Parts: sequence; C-alpha cells; structure tokens
Amino acid sequence: MLSSLHVRFRALRCCCMVRSLIFRCMEAISILSVTHPFKTKLICLKTFCSHKNSHSKGSTQKDNQKDNVSVIQSLSRKETHHAHLLKFQSKDFLPDNSTLTALMLYHANNGYFTEADAIWHEIINSSYNLDIHTVFALIDSYIKAGLFHEVNRIIHQISLRHPQLQHQVYSHTVSSFGKIGELDLMESTIKEMASKGFHIDSVMGNAYVVYYSRFGSIPMMENAYKRLKSSRILIEKDAIMAISYAYIRDKKFHNLGKFLRDVGLGRKNCGNLLWNLLLLSYAANFKMKSLQREFLNMLEAGFEPDLTTFNIRSVAFSKMSLFWDLHLSLDHMKHNGVVPDLVTYGCVVDAYLDRKLGKNLDFALRKMNVKDSVFVLTDQIVFEVLGKGDFHSSSEVLLEFKRGKRWSYKELISIYVKKKYRSNQVFWNY
Repeated sequence: MLSSLHVRFRALRCCCMVRSLIFRCMEAISILSVTHPFKTKLICLKTFCSHKNSHSKGSTQKDNQKDNVSVIQSLSRKETHHAHLLKFQSKDFLPDNSTLTALMLYHANNGYFTEADAIWHEIINSSYNLDIHTVFALIDSYIKAGLFHEVNRIIHQISLRHPQLQHQVYSHTVSSFGKIGELDLMESTIKEMASKGFHIDSVMGNAYVVYYSRFGSIPMMENAYKRLKSSRILIEKDAIMAISYAYIRDKKFHNLGKFLRDVGLGRKNCGNLLWNLLLLSYAANFKMKSLQREFLNMLEAGFEPDLTTFNIRSVAFSKMSLFWDLHLSLDHMKHNGVVPDLVTYGCVVDAYLDRKLGKNLDFALRKMNVKDSVFVLTDQIVFEVLGKGDFHSSSEVLLEFKRGKRWSYKELISIYVKKKYRSNQVFWNY
C-alpha cells in the first residue's frame, strides 16, 4: 500500500515539474518572439521535429506535421534567414513528407534551386504520395526563374514515376507557358502531349487561342483559331473576347465582322456578345446604314438589346449629331425597360453641347430620370473602340475625387454645363 502511494506521489511530482518546465519554455519563447522572431520560429520548428521523432504515432504526429509546415511557410524571404534554415536543417532534422514539400517550395520560391532540386529528388524517388499542387507550384517557380529546361526534366520524371499525373502536369505547363507569352514552348509542350496520346480538351484548346491572341500576331492567332475549329472544339466566350480585342487593337474591324459571322451570330450561350461586337465593328467606322441594318437583324433573330447594345448606337448617333435617331433609341430603351447609365446621359449631353444647343438640353432630358443615382454598366470594350465622351470623362474625375458622395445625373450635368459655359467666356485684363 505504501509503495503504491509512493509511486503515485512520484508521478504527481513529475507532472508538476513538466508543467513548470513547459510554462518557463513558453515564457522564454514569448520573450524571444519579440526580440528575435525568426529564431523563435526555428526553435519552434526544432521542438516540433524532435517531438515528432520521439513520438511518431497518433494524432500528435499529424498536428506536428502541420505545425512544421506552417512555421516554414511563415519564414521571411531573406538570405540570412535561409542561412539559418540550412544550419538548422543539418542538425537533428528528420522532416516528414509535408515538411519536405514546404522546404522544397521555400527554397524554389527564394531562388535556391540546388537545395530545392535535392529535396525534389528525395521526394520523387521515395514512397511519398506526390501532391499534384506541389508539382504545379514547383513548375511555376522554375518558369518564373526562366529555367525552362528544368520544367521539361520534371515532366519527364513525373512520366516515369507517376504516369497517372502526366495529363494534369502537361495541362498546367501549357497554361503556365502561355501566360508569360512563351508560345514556342507552349506549342512544343502541346505536341509532346499529343504524341503521348493525351486529348486536348475544350479548356486547353480555348486557352491556346487566348494566348495566341494576346501575344501572337494576327496571322498566328487566326491559325490557332483554325486549328481549334478543325478539332471540332467549340470556341468559348473568353476566346471570342480575346480574338475580338486583338482585331480591335490592330483596327481590323472588317476582319472582326468576318470572324463573328464565322463563329455564328445565332449562338444563344454568349448572350448579346456576338451581336454587340458586330455592331461595334460598324460603329467604329461610323457605317450608320450597316449599323442600323444589323440592329434590325439582331431583333429579327430573337435577341433583346441590352444596355451595351443601345449605348453602342447612342455613341455613334451622338458623334454624328443624329438627334432624331438618338431620341428614337432613348424611346426604345424606355419601352424595353433598359435603364440608361452615365454613358447614355453623356451621349445626350455631348450631342447638344457640342452643337451649341445647351438651351435645348432640358427638352432632350425630359424623358430621362435625371434624379437617379449614377452608375456605369456598359461593357468596357465599347470604350476601347469609341472612347469616352467629354461629359463621361469629366464626371468620372469628379466621382473619383468625391467617392463618398452619392451623385445624381442632375448634379453632374449642372456642374458640367457651368464648366462648359465658363470655358467659353473670354476674360480681358486691363
């Protein structure tokens, strides 16, 4: 009985000593975290790894793995910190899979590719489960550093050790090369991928066209579109917009119209995008008869014009001083329940003030609710082609200057009219 009590007493005393030691360690760490935050992180990391090596079972091991990774990921990107980390690694450091991964990405993201490569070889040649997102991050680091040959080596190693991940790795590499404009490398990766029997899906095919639109010439872009079309992959909205921007950038509006007709103006899954772009191609060169004709064709095809559709026409009418057509367009908007935005009001204000018809402006705005709050919902591509009117540009400056204020169109118009009136006055100095 006495021996049993003695054992319990010794156990209780041991627990108290351990608690006291832990409390002192926590106080020391809290003090160090203020004076030497980086060293504190290394102390924590060493404690976690030592604990992991001595207790490798149960839920505690999983918690420590997460802690190791979080500590490594929080390290600052400085060479002095990297030196401390290397020194720390060399002594009593036996990382697990997740810790190895975090260390590898830490080295790669900070330009220490020799160390990252050594850890990568350990991971790829081990029995660890390879996370696809880790591979993606490593490839991105090499591409960012311009080490493209290393990317090909990683793909080759993946094909040997983890062939089930090849397709995903190829797809990500194609996208990564395309995003930085390395079209030749993107093309060679796609050819290598196709030679191994992998299918080019819709996402990759459309991304292929997008990258050629952004970084390639017009003939290269058109050839990419032809290849997409020959593979019977349907071109999607992002690719349509990318090609359209390329034609607009080079002011090839006739080619834009041909492309849109080739895609098919009757497609419903793109909304009014195709028709709006077609109308914009005519409005850019102020081909008013063609603009009106295609607008009627749009209505006959069963498409309802939206705000962007109306504003494309309104901007063209305003610039050409076609007041009657402008008012008919406003009536049509009201009939369809489409609420005008700042662009629409700007078309009316600029049309009248440019022709010195400011006295008639109230008559022109009588069918519009000038007390509404200001907003802009017109597609930005309209401004790429037709620019912004003077009222629109001046109002945006005022809105930016006083962000907290809730403006109405009436207030903006009043300020703009006074500004125009003062700019027309001549002051004589005697």
